[in-house]
Amino acid sequence: MICVGAISNAAGILIGGIAGLALKKQPTAASQTFFKVGLGAFTVYFGLRLTLLNLDGFSTNTLRMIAIVILAMIFGKLTGGLLRLQKISNRVGHRARDEMTRAMSGKQIRWGDGFNTCTFLFCAAPLAILGSVSDGLSEYFPPLLIKAVMDGLATMGFVAMFGWSAIVSALPVFILESALTTACVLFAKPFLESHNLLAPVNATTGILIFCVALLIFEVKKIEVANYLPALAFAPLIAWVWK
Repeated sequence: MICVGAISNAAGILIGGIAGLALKKQPTAASQTFFKVGLGAFTVYFGLRLTLLNLDGFSTNTLRMIAIVILAMIFGKLTGGLLRLQKISNRVGHRARDEMTRAMSGKQIRWGDGFNTCTFLFCAAPLAILGSVSDGLSEYFPPLLIKAVMDGLATMGFVAMFGWSAIVSALPVFILESALTTACVLFAKPFLESHNLLAPVNATTGILIFCVALLIFEVKKIEVANYLPALAFAPLIAWVWK
């Protein structure tokens, strides 16, 4: 079993960090806009594609699947709000922002500051979970390829502030994503396939990936972290609605 997505994400961080140390300059504003638009477009495409691949044409079953996804999103949002998943994610982001502000102000930084900041940001991103799930359940790794480019570009900036310690964050990112992917392959996928529940999870995952694109484009501030429990509700609702 090869965790293509996890390997690609770790490689993206390594390449971005090495490029940042070698070039010693940040991408221009025009380049950042270009990558932002491109990554957003690819995220829209691959998110909706994953959903459409798990809809069986226009039929009664398709309408049932859409209803399952909607219900899973509703219950997932309610559960995520109770668990304060988005608030936890926001705290991680605020902590990382504080560390970057301290580094940019010229204050002394420790080796672990860059490692911790990048690890928290890259591992807490919803796309890390969504991409790992789609890779493990369907060998659908494009979402993690997109994250690899995003993290690589971010690391180019982080190495300028924190040095090479930011690059080491590739290791925990790889461990987390490969562990999630492996767990899906060994445990979740056989169970879901045996009960014909794989399609609802994949369809819901695709919609959540599409929501990430809305964040990239800054179209709407969606609390994607709060919707993550929808991945658990989708097969449950599909099993009840048989």
